Amino acid sequence: MNIIISNSSDKPIYEQITIQIKTMVMNGMLKEGDLLPSMRTLAKELRISVITTKRSYEDLEKDGFITTVVGKGSFVKAADTRLVREEKLKEIEELLSRAVSIAQQSNITRQEVEEMIEILYQEEV
Repeated sequence: MNIIISNSSDKPIYEQITIQIKTMVMNGMLKEGDLLPSMRTLAKELRISVITTKRSYEDLEKDGFITTVVGKGSFVKAADTRLVREEKLKEIEELLSRAVSIAQQSNITRQEVEEMIEILYQEEV
């Protein structure tokens, strides 16, 4: 598994791991039933604490992306389309929030932003 940790990120390491694994599941790079590396193995590969990987796996399990079987490991669960949709909506909300902030700082009107969005939607079709 190719996880990249950035020490300059404003997000904690456990969250960076969680986000990257969720993205791999949502993009189909990790499929239902795939075995994740053990917490110890991942910690060793990333040169981080096992406590950090444990936190990531706990969050992934809580959010419904993986299931852990004692003595066997952690496995990717079937993608719940509601969870995937909620994750994508959260991501879009963060991006739009940043865009609105930039627009306000730059004296760009809501109408101009809405026109940009409409143009982008038309280009995608």
